[in-house]
This record gives sequence, C-alpha cells and structure tokens, in this order.
Amino acid sequence: MNTLVARNTVITLDYHVTDPDGEVVDEGREPLVYLHGGYDDIFPKIEEALQGKAVGESVKVKLQPDEAFGDYDAEMVQIEPRKDFPKELQVGMQFEGGAEDGNEEDFIIYRVTDIADDKVVLDGNHPLAGMALVFTCTVTSIRPASAEELEHGHVHGGDDEDDCH
Repeated sequence: MNTLVARNTVITLDYHVTDPDGEVVDEGREPLVYLHGGYDDIFPKIEEALQGKAVGESVKVKLQPDEAFGDYDAEMVQIEPRKDFPKELQVGMQFEGGAEDGNEEDFIIYRVTDIADDKVVLDGNHPLAGMALVFTCTVTSIRPASAEELEHGHVHGGDDEDDCH
C-alpha cells in the first residue's frame, strides 16, 4: 500500500528556501519533520501543496510575505539604552521580550540590529519578514502520527522537537 501525505501523518521533507531571485535563504541542512493536517506546524500553502503526495514527490511553492513570516512591521523595532544590556553585546544577538499586551505567553524574540554610542536597536520582526519565499521540498518519509502526537498537535521524539516556524 502506498502511503500518501494526509491528515494525521508525520511527514519528513528535504527542503530548501530561496528568495524569488534564487538566492538561498535556508539550505535546509536538517530535514523538516511536521504533523500534517492543519496543526500549524508548517505554512498552510505548503501543507496544501503536499496533500496527497507520495514519498519521492516534490513541490515548489511560492509564498508571499503574508503567507510566510508576515509583512515587515516598523513598530516592532525598538531603541533601548545601551546600559540595559550585557557588556558583551553584538549585532545578531537575540533577547526575549514581553509583548505589548502584557500576555506572558506572547513573548517576542528581538534581534540586535545596531549598536550606536549609548543606544541599542532591537528588531522583533522575523529575519525573513517582508520577503517573498520559494519553498522547494521532496517528501522523504510518511508515517502515521501517534495518539500522543495527535493529542499534542506536534511531532515527538528524536530531533523532531523543533517546529518549523
């Protein structure tokens, strides 16, 4: 019996991501493993394209910013006093910050994008926000999800703990 990508299956993909000009954004060094079927483990447009595919089949999906990491939001950029940060501070470092609404679950990862004199510029946008992306992937394995994975809404075990967004 040929297993196909369907709801409540765990899918492993070899993938890479480029911008519309073909510049590599993510080489996909590690396979992407996700729970298929509307669990928000992968962008919906990619999940839709993979539905019904078999091992060995490939898809290429073009995502607009609102279908991927969202539009760039200038309000997510903050300038903070340098004294509020550790001495060893570099551009690219990340800090966790609370959301504006005070909901502790809605924390935001801020990247240091600039350090000037006594100020630090923090950007809470995803590094790929505002970019159109081309996601190319090949299905390398399909297996039924376990009851626990279905209950939790994500893949368990091994190195599969990472989710893709």
